[in-house]
Amino acid sequence: MKIIHTADWHIGKKLHNYDLQEDFECFIQWLLTIIEAEKVEVLLISGDIFDLANPSSSSRSQYYESLVALKKAVNKIILTGGNHDSPAMLNAPRELLKALDLNVVGGLPQDYREVLFPLKNRQGVIEVVVAALPFLRNSDLQYPSVIKTYEERLEALREGIEKVFKQTEELCRTLYPGIPALAMGHLYAAGSETSDSERDIQIGNQAAVRADSFGNYFQYVALGHIHKPQRVSGNIPIFYSGSPIALSFSEREDKKRILLMDTAKGWEPESIAVPSFRKLIKVAGDLGSISTKLTNLSKNEGLPNLIEIELKEKVYQAKQLHGLEVLVDNFVKPGYQIVKHRATFENQRKQTGEIYKETVSLEELKPERVFDELLQQEDFSSTEEQEIRMAFHELMEELENKRGA
Repeated sequence: MKIIHTADWHIGKKLHNYDLQEDFECFIQWLLTIIEAEKVEVLLISGDIFDLANPSSSSRSQYYESLVALKKAVNKIILTGGNHDSPAMLNAPRELLKALDLNVVGGLPQDYREVLFPLKNRQGVIEVVVAALPFLRNSDLQYPSVIKTYEERLEALREGIEKVFKQTEELCRTLYPGIPALAMGHLYAAGSETSDSERDIQIGNQAAVRADSFGNYFQYVALGHIHKPQRVSGNIPIFYSGSPIALSFSEREDKKRILLMDTAKGWEPESIAVPSFRKLIKVAGDLGSISTKLTNLSKNEGLPNLIEIELKEKVYQAKQLHGLEVLVDNFVKPGYQIVKHRATFENQRKQTGEIYKETVSLEELKPERVFDELLQQEDFSSTEEQEIRMAFHELMEELENKRGA
């Protein structure tokens, strides 16, 4: 039996207000070709189906359309809720989806038997059982009656998560003796490498789940939550598939993938690289080097490549900020779009309070004097300085006129 493990779809995600709907659609179309080529029978999606708990109507439409297309290609789909997902929203059409053999576990049910899904092979024999555990919220975990310290709270969280996995393991042993079991989870495992786009869970990721919490019974643990593909060190195969598309500029160098298991060969998965549908490009440097880099961008005919700009200068200058704004506003290059820009300075401009320190009360200062002090910190030409002074005086006159009205 061939099984694909993926996670962290984040349908509806926007990268600095740029909608990634096209990226996800490209991924689904590519995934369908892999399923067909590899003759995959089962698809596992380990949480964070949506980016928001209350997704837009277009995000929901894309979700259902994707499930319909995928269900035509595989025998069984099992998906779980993540920390971004609303259990109630995912579970609302559960019975309808179940009738189509689309199995959803939005949140942890009271009866753990509801998270167990036996997988039958072509001969109708149960070959694998999947324990589809979603993101475990605080209300799902059992705590000691008295917790005195922060460290005790962290340990109680870890033990609560471990207990859920152990109870699920015991159910697998009891209900499906001798049948290999696979677990799904959505959590932060100790030692995992994060990116900028994950939301911290379980006290800011402090209650990291140890690899031994999963025990030795499960043949494989299919994790979600961490977007960077990686293996968790343990006695059994424990993997984060990672997100299939880059969800932040910190992920721009990640090699996105899905994981494919063939139970006839064992439980070590094969990593299949997801093609890059667009590039995320970070351009940093002074104003001149940024301008040069933008000019020298190569031709792109696919999805628009997205650009993040960071202006780096030694000394704060207002004209540099203005130059950056002009550069961004005037940037036009087919196949590219700037979605974020910012500036950092090694030596920040002194604030008014720093200029005068304790020698003068700020309430006693006249606007003209403060303006002159700040203007002296800038590197304007005499013509530019004259124009700025004229603009300042016009503003002051307008303000005085409003006060006198």
